[in-house]
Amino acid sequence: MPVSLSLEGKIALITGGSRGIGAETVRLFAEAGARVAFNYRRARERASALATECGGPQRCLAIEQELSSPADGRALVEKTVAAFARLDILVVNHGIWESNDVPIAQMAETQWRRTLAVNLDAVFGLVQAAAAQVERQAAVRGNADLKHAHPGEAAGHIVLISSTAGQRGEAFHADYAAAKGAVISLTKSLSSELAPKGIRVNCVAPGWVATEMSAPALEHPEAQAKITSAIPLGRVGTPREIAGAVLFLCTPLAGFITGEVLNVNGGSVLVG
Repeated sequence: MPVSLSLEGKIALITGGSRGIGAETVRLFAEAGARVAFNYRRARERASALATECGGPQRCLAIEQELSSPADGRALVEKTVAAFARLDILVVNHGIWESNDVPIAQMAETQWRRTLAVNLDAVFGLVQAAAAQVERQAAVRGNADLKHAHPGEAAGHIVLISSTAGQRGEAFHADYAAAKGAVISLTKSLSSELAPKGIRVNCVAPGWVATEMSAPALEHPEAQAKITSAIPLGRVGTPREIAGAVLFLCTPLAGFITGEVLNVNGGSVLVG
């Protein structure tokens, strides 16, 4: 029998799903049988095309939603549940990164606040609402505490997307590194807090990936050469390779994993 990574019957919410890693995660989850909701901010046509590609509104729903505050995060979870009646998986993928190097002495407070608002404050609202929703569902099933359930069984999954910058820092991008480091700490805190509720909380930390967000850095030959020289595999990753790691963490094969930071970076050195 073939090994299955099926998400049949599951409802997933993927933030930042209209492009890059998010879009590939939407596609892969849809291929695995999940019904998927994802948000977008401005790319309406692109989001609509992706939703159609992945099965249309009964299978894949694009939701226009800003994510820059806890209230925004809670609103997106509410819209997902209103559309699909439940939520089993939350993948927090959205984020912003200023491509220009900005020394800390020159960083505008507006940049700092904007980065933390999108990359951290909205994350709080999302996980808060998602955890509450999954707990309510488990209680209805009379299954609020799944510690002694069948191996691999989970009430729900939360996967947060961090970065190598969240582990080793990133010079001239202190705002981004600080937010992504906080996401890792949040993963560790929530994993032990929510484990008794049957909710697995893990983190995927990509290195350099070929996306629109990283394009300004990767499109310059000198910068690209410097970046790839620090990656043992000699190249940047693809969005599909990150999406695959996220999918795995949401299946029973990862049922004994929680609080983990899964590095997907081609072997890049993460410390020092």
